[in-house]
Amino acid sequence: MVFDFLRRAEPTVPVVEKKASATGRVVAWGSSGRVKWSPRDTGSLTRTGFLANPVGFRAVKLIAEAAAALPLVCQDAERRYDTHPMLALINRPNGAQGRAEFLEAAYGYLMLTGNAYLEAVPGAVRLPGELHVLRSDRMSLVPGQDGWPVAYDYNVGGRTHRFDMTTGMQPICHLKSFHPQDDHYGLSPMQAAAVAVDVHNAASAWSKALLDNAARPSGAIVYKGVDGQGSLSADQYDRLVGEIEANHQGARNAGRPMLLEGGLDWKPMGFSPSDMEFQETKEAAAREIAIAFGIPPMLLGIPGDATYANYQEANRAFYRLTVLPLAAKVMADVSHWLVCLTGEAVELKVDLDQIPALAAERDQQWARVGGADFLTVAEKRRLLGLPAIQEGE
Repeated sequence: MVFDFLRRAEPTVPVVEKKASATGRVVAWGSSGRVKWSPRDTGSLTRTGFLANPVGFRAVKLIAEAAAALPLVCQDAERRYDTHPMLALINRPNGAQGRAEFLEAAYGYLMLTGNAYLEAVPGAVRLPGELHVLRSDRMSLVPGQDGWPVAYDYNVGGRTHRFDMTTGMQPICHLKSFHPQDDHYGLSPMQAAAVAVDVHNAASAWSKALLDNAARPSGAIVYKGVDGQGSLSADQYDRLVGEIEANHQGARNAGRPMLLEGGLDWKPMGFSPSDMEFQETKEAAAREIAIAFGIPPMLLGIPGDATYANYQEANRAFYRLTVLPLAAKVMADVSHWLVCLTGEAVELKVDLDQIPALAAERDQQWARVGGADFLTVAEKRRLLGLPAIQEGE
């Protein structure tokens, strides 16, 4: 060709291609492999963080049971109702559940998945006949062109039921926690605590393996025979393995000393349990799980936490910082949902005066407000969260 002279001449010596990282010289050898994390989907997190982890289980149960047990009142701008259809519906939402079971399921799903779905079954009047908590892992949101949900699909057993949200009655109340990177679904505390859950489960698995193999420390038996002979015969090797399995392995042989014959030398390898400090690692992971859920570690029986002066202070902080904000948010959403269905301007609120953990604070508040002579009766009632009354009544 005309432009062949522009081509480079073929090298006389073949170039050996070397594929290696520029940082390969500074990488330490002997790594045990990549870190293995559990999947972050809802089903896996529920299994590893709730069903298989005592700290996560207790954290979810503690919050859900405490929030579900809070006393509720129904009131409007003028009065509190001792009896009201909305109160009756919450106290017995369906034939299989009472208020405690119903709200505990809702709060539990909110803690595990970041989402909780309530279904309203139409009744004879405008108020729903029944309320049900639907499983969060089976529900999927269908967004419209503007991004707002137009329907919810509930998938179970290969079948899908669609709840239409474009009609006048909203059949689904979607409760969700804040998620900075998702427009439709909430972020659960279990997702934030997933790394700590994996560490805690791994430490528990290591402890169980240590118990199962308590008398088999990490190490090697080195044979040094006469005249430099360094290998055992087949019969000698089988006999040595059998003696180790029978006399030096398993929990029943824990602490039993090894008796080595001539020519055998024990070389310990790896770290001892005290060096690895698995117990401290496990307690640190448990503390991180408690922090993710907003529970003082003292309430979960985790040692080494002295943030609060006593158990009573920790319990009060638990209600003030975790349970009450969660319950206030959920009951506000539920009240708005039911009001949209009934058209009656009432709301469900937590009765702070009936919470034993806050009794001391409420007594002090009532004393301060009651002793303020510069406040009217209506202003005092407003400060205490009571329905307003007309001046002069």
